[in-house]
Amino acid sequence: MIMVTNRQFHGIIPPVPTILFKEGQIDEKGMGNLIDFLIHSKVDGLFFLGSGGEFGQMPVELRKEVAEFTIRYVNGRVPVLIGTGTPSTKETISLSLHAKSIGADGVVVINPYYYKLTEESLFQHYAEIAENVDLPIILYNYPELTGQDLAPDFVLRLVNNYPNIVGIKDTVLAVGHTRELIQTIKSEHPDFAVFSGYDEHLLNTLSLGGDGSIPLTASFAPEISVGIYQSFKEGDYAQTIDLHQQLASLLPLYKLDSPFMNVVKEAIRLRGIEISTDVLAPVRSLSPEKKELVYSILLEKSNFLS
Repeated sequence: MIMVTNRQFHGIIPPVPTILFKEGQIDEKGMGNLIDFLIHSKVDGLFFLGSGGEFGQMPVELRKEVAEFTIRYVNGRVPVLIGTGTPSTKETISLSLHAKSIGADGVVVINPYYYKLTEESLFQHYAEIAENVDLPIILYNYPELTGQDLAPDFVLRLVNNYPNIVGIKDTVLAVGHTRELIQTIKSEHPDFAVFSGYDEHLLNTLSLGGDGSIPLTASFAPEISVGIYQSFKEGDYAQTIDLHQQLASLLPLYKLDSPFMNVVKEAIRLRGIEISTDVLAPVRSLSPEKKELVYSILLEKSNFLS
């Protein structure tokens, strides 16, 4: 284990879509274009191979290839988090050790999906990862997809035992869950980082004492979430609310398709960033009609369009 004493992870950390061709090859030019755009937009870090990064459709070797390319391309300009969670404890450890070996600043570990574990089995899963991976670990709570919530008392038990578990991405519908995480864990571990997963909970999370967000809209409109975070920290609450309302106007994008990485890639393209908008099956490319809907939503924010 490692002892983490600084607050390395905070602010806006976009979950970056993986830019690739449908055959499964990385679009290195497009991936680089997107990374440069996000870093130039003053994000506080980058998270690769999250839900929006299509990790669930990837073989292990492609996950490793994406991690290697992105860490090499970022080249230390901002902290990099790599998603390493799988339903297998052994495979998650292996991917996490790989991330460490290539220079990741931390890993994000979603809890096992498909099987619902007993609480003790889930605890032992994370305990074994923390004992074997000498990196900061951020938990990823997404009960809508995993079928199992990471409850605040459960997270506190983990953090009490494993100081290299340094934060959580809380992708939940009820902001009360995030509030309880903040109150339960920060009272004993004030440097533990709590991030909202859903974009619309960023302001709530900050106002409750949380640390930021890992929002997918930040992959194509980073200036909004970055602006919310910065204006909140500066006490400019009128600007914070104005930007929060702008953010809310983008959220209908999530309803256009499921899963939504195809929508986000189209939005990135419409920003004028040259990328492949291909996705990995079973996700499908957007229909022309849905592409028009993406355009019409973004058109309300004309400065987002090239």
